[in-house]
Amino acid sequence: MLLIKQTDELTPQQLITILKARVAVFVVEQNCPYQEVDDDDFDDLHVALFNDNGDLQAYTRVMNRDTEVNFGRVLVVDQFRKDGLGRKIVQETLDVIAQRFPNKPIKIQAQAYLQELYESFGFEPKSDVYLEDDIPHLDMVLMPKQN
Repeated sequence: MLLIKQTDELTPQQLITILKARVAVFVVEQNCPYQEVDDDDFDDLHVALFNDNGDLQAYTRVMNRDTEVNFGRVLVVDQFRKDGLGRKIVQETLDVIAQRFPNKPIKIQAQAYLQELYESFGFEPKSDVYLEDDIPHLDMVLMPKQN
């Protein structure tokens, strides 16, 4: 099941499930102590895939800015990796952005090891690799398609 909701539309159970998965991946698994839940979370658009049992499988958050759209916190829950859900959640996120925020460039801070994945969706690198919380990242942009 695909879930697309603003923060204030999520049930408490959905919100806790999402935040628990984000902390598990980005803080615990990546051994990266940082403020994972931040002020953007008050008004994000959440895109999540759940299986028929109600288990969270994959997730992203989308932030609509004045001149661009950002998405991040891209994750696939450990037990569902290797099933192609990384590509699926990115495609679902791009589809949601195209529908809700057309004609805006999409800017991401990609973990460097995922550069080829994002390039396969049309993203182009816009920075050299840099460390963000001791993890190699690079800025990438996908420009809107011209009609």
